[in-house]
Amino acid sequence: MSEKAPFMVFSGTNSRYLAEKICTSLQCELGNMNIMHFADGEFAVSYEESIRGRDVFLVQSTFPNSDNLMELLLMVDAAKRASAKSIVAVIPYFGWARQDRKDKPRVSIGAKLVADLLSVAGIDRLITMDLHADQIQGFFDVPVDHLYASAVFIPYIQSLNLDNLVIATPDVGGSKRASTYSKYLGVPLVLCNKSRVKANEVASMQIIGDVKNKNVILVDDMVDTAGTITKAADIMKEAGAISVRAIATHCVMSGPASERVQNSDLEEIVFTDSIPYSNRCAKVKQLTIADLFAETIRRVMSNESISSQYII
Repeated sequence: MSEKAPFMVFSGTNSRYLAEKICTSLQCELGNMNIMHFADGEFAVSYEESIRGRDVFLVQSTFPNSDNLMELLLMVDAAKRASAKSIVAVIPYFGWARQDRKDKPRVSIGAKLVADLLSVAGIDRLITMDLHADQIQGFFDVPVDHLYASAVFIPYIQSLNLDNLVIATPDVGGSKRASTYSKYLGVPLVLCNKSRVKANEVASMQIIGDVKNKNVILVDDMVDTAGTITKAADIMKEAGAISVRAIATHCVMSGPASERVQNSDLEEIVFTDSIPYSNRCAKVKQLTIADLFAETIRRVMSNESISSQYII
């Protein structure tokens, strides 16, 4: 990268695909760093060019396994010790975000712990997208730029030109997000009420609203095992929906998720590329968020408003 560049972008191992697209959008080169792995699984990071006095952006989603988080922490620490002017963690998918409160006795608050780890490591700012709970921003004492995938999803929904459209949420917890979409698009909102017996296993589900002869789009922040969203799609088709699609920001898609989606009544499920997806499923589509993050980085550097690029 040119010595005159005002900032530098680096990436961890498993988010390099996204960092390269962000750099293409910014018309800059991806910084050169080395991650050395030892035989026992431990690893060490080093910057292979000077970052003294530079504004450094570190791109790394913290999806499982925990090596991605540890890699980011080591990158932050190394940048601090190399005298970077500022260190900005760019975390499109913020892992451990589902553990945002004590919902039963004797449990950890994982999201707060991760926030503390990043803060102690030395970040000066966080750029992330569609946190599982908005209040996680309050776990940080540094500025948090919280982006929304609606910037890429809304144009996609509009491009479908669907008649009799309704926006739906697969669980009541996501009603605020789905309501925002329905109000912006001027279409009805439908809710699903689910009950669980244990994590990642849905016991029962009921539809609140009318989906008969409607084209339904389910809205969620992430899909893990796909049990909830595929069950919601199936019962909506049974209730008379013409078609059911889903949009979700983060493509966790673990375990049997791809098979469940393929065998469900979903026409398609659309994600961003905040997390890499290697299991090929004909119904899965990914939209890139590289331009959104590149523009945010540019605005951070030029002290411009971030919120003005939000659609909703």
